[in-house]
Amino acid sequence: MRKVILMMSVSLDGFVEGPNREIDWHLVDDELHRYLNEELAGMGGFLAGRVTHQLMADFWPTADADPANAGPMAEFAEIWREMPKTVFSRTLERADWNTTIAREVVAEEIEALKARPGGDLALSGADLAASFRRLDLIDEYRLLVHPVLIGRGKPLFSASDTTTHLHLTGTRTFGNGVVRLHYRRPLPDGA
Repeated sequence: MRKVILMMSVSLDGFVEGPNREIDWHLVDDELHRYLNEELAGMGGFLAGRVTHQLMADFWPTADADPANAGPMAEFAEIWREMPKTVFSRTLERADWNTTIAREVVAEEIEALKARPGGDLALSGADLAASFRRLDLIDEYRLLVHPVLIGRGKPLFSASDTTTHLHLTGTRTFGNGVVRLHYRRPLPDGA
């Protein structure tokens, strides 16, 4: 069965974006971008909220047409265009680029999506992640912690009354100081 994997960049103080939605503090160099391309190319689909999807759709469909975006950026443009995407939105009326619109996060529908053949599902967006977390639908967390304190903004995790125990399955440090933390939920047998 496919897994839902939360893949997000976060500041050291736990924010995914600044107070005005800025993400200019992300330290994405060629090494990190190549790694992300490898991870995401093997996925079976992208799951995103409306804001994240629209930000991606405003840039990636034609990003590789600009010679300034050569290398890993151009490679990701193709990955993004071809990947099946589900955008969760109550207001979006249409979406292009191999995208399906879902109005709400329904546990049974996500479980059915996970049961389909193909690669795992990459989840992004703090608000959408909170909905998935409330319904206990996130199987793994692959967080990219950037060595920057931004002080305020949108936190990755909203307040919750739920405790989720995780197992660290790996780390990786990139040359730019970004650290990837990979956690998974315990398997049913306790492993």
